[in-house]
Amino acid sequence: MGRQTHRTGAGLMLAAALLAHPVAVAAFERVEMSVPGASDDLIERLQAASLVITARRDGTTRGDEILAAAQADYARFLGTLYEAGRYGPTVNILIDGTEAAAIDPISAPETVTTVTIRIDPGPIYTFSRAEIGPLAPETELPEAFRTGARARSTAIRSAAETAAGAWRDASHAKVEVTDQSITAKHAERTVDATVRIDPGPELRFGNLIVRGNEGVRTDRITRIASLPSGQPYSPDELDQVLLRLRQTGAFRSVALSEAETVNPDGTLDMFLDVAEQLPRRFGFGAELSTVDGLTLSGFWLHRNLLGGAEQLRFDGEVGGIGGDTGGVDYSIGVRYERPATFGRDTLLSIFGELSRENEPEFDSRTAEVGFSVARQFTDDLPISAGITYSTSEVTDASGVERYQQFFFPISATQDRRESPLDTDDGYYIFAEVSPFLGISDSEDGVRTTLDARGYRSFGENARYVLAARLQYGGIFGASITGLPNDLRFTSGGGGTVRGQGYESLQIDLGGGLLSGGRSFLGLATEVRTRVRDNVQLVTFFDWGQIGRDSFPDGDSHTGAGLGVRYDTGIGPLRFDIGVPVSGPGDESGFELYIGIGQAF
Repeated sequence: MGRQTHRTGAGLMLAAALLAHPVAVAAFERVEMSVPGASDDLIERLQAASLVITARRDGTTRGDEILAAAQADYARFLGTLYEAGRYGPTVNILIDGTEAAAIDPISAPETVTTVTIRIDPGPIYTFSRAEIGPLAPETELPEAFRTGARARSTAIRSAAETAAGAWRDASHAKVEVTDQSITAKHAERTVDATVRIDPGPELRFGNLIVRGNEGVRTDRITRIASLPSGQPYSPDELDQVLLRLRQTGAFRSVALSEAETVNPDGTLDMFLDVAEQLPRRFGFGAELSTVDGLTLSGFWLHRNLLGGAEQLRFDGEVGGIGGDTGGVDYSIGVRYERPATFGRDTLLSIFGELSRENEPEFDSRTAEVGFSVARQFTDDLPISAGITYSTSEVTDASGVERYQQFFFPISATQDRRESPLDTDDGYYIFAEVSPFLGISDSEDGVRTTLDARGYRSFGENARYVLAARLQYGGIFGASITGLPNDLRFTSGGGGTVRGQGYESLQIDLGGGLLSGGRSFLGLATEVRTRVRDNVQLVTFFDWGQIGRDSFPDGDSHTGAGLGVRYDTGIGPLRFDIGVPVSGPGDESGFELYIGIGQAF
């Protein structure tokens, strides 16, 4: 179907000056390509397929390497043309005037000056027949694979993959394409395409055979994976097995493969190959702003504490160093997590934390212990419920207050971002409802929070990203003083309204006593503009409001500013400068924020 002859024709000229690496020496000076009658898209795909053009761009000078690339290009060009539905092309590749196909590799020239590529793409062919079968019930073939449509080879391949995938979804794991007939009728400019499928028997899952594990016990891997042995074969179930194992964090890689033969009882064994992560890991972080000062954090993690993919993690943080937040804050916490504890999709967490906060309006010491159970309802939707006991001692202008409370938080998270540190599209939603029960005269009530973030890229090559964040918090049932000060809602600073002072928006309780409110509503917006591959310029505008009641009804303030993001490879390095725009307080200064990752 592809002819290699000597033909000439006018068309596109691809000169050496347009390639990435100009060469000063005489050897391999240029590549010339002409494709008369072809669209720009087809020409670009042919250029991308060419090993000769790649060799010229990479500065290759050896004649035998250029000849090998040219001889391989015949098949690569034909494949690209078939993908475009052109089955009668003519391809010539001349090396210094000689057809490359006619040159014996043993007699390859030492140097090459010019490679001339001449392609007559030929006419567009359509399907005169497009048949595939047998098909599983309710199979929907691609619209491109039908009589009268352009006869792209990709449409045939896509139809075969769709048909085989539908049979696999119907528990036919050993489906095969047994025959395909593709005939081009050049006189009619049509293609007959017939594909035959052998679905094989309907199968059920057999045993899971684990290979490659060293530190994590086989019985625990089998428990976490939870392959439903005896149940009908399902590709979706296999995806869930892999997801459950990856979410433990104990494995560097996991892969499933099917046994070559089916068991006599109609079951199919699965092989699970795992490579384990290093068991221990530690890390450090730092963030700096003119308001919050310097914050230093670190953690130590064991990924496989007891041989069952259990995690033990210690976290420590020191914040407010040199800032205007009232003093230095401390916290240290420990968390133990065990996957597949009460069921295959549940994660048990046991945790504790000690913290000290020195804020402008209060000083608090808090201790917490608790546990939670999280269940993975979908790939990206975990829902968690638990119990936390908290005891706090808070000192403010009114004196010393002691709180003892049980919290019963229920939370859900949906994260559809490409990367938590830097994403161009998608969204993130976290919502929590936390009823609390007071002990020793502490009040009862419900604390709610919502954090919703959305991202949308636009412009050429996704140059621009619009990011927005909506935050809400509300306390129901209890009074403002019914919760410790650090659980009330304030606004101002890097996490809420940039440019405004740290927790500068509060409620005046009278007698010079300032406090966080029973509610908060905040909106942050950013426009990120990529000016270089690793540099973004950012403009932002933030707004926040707090209130005495469960819904914001008090003062509000705004801030705006500019920022720069530099991609470090592990996440963007962030520099933001914000100024106050409106609201109570000093509007003459500015605030600087430095950290790793986007602001949200």
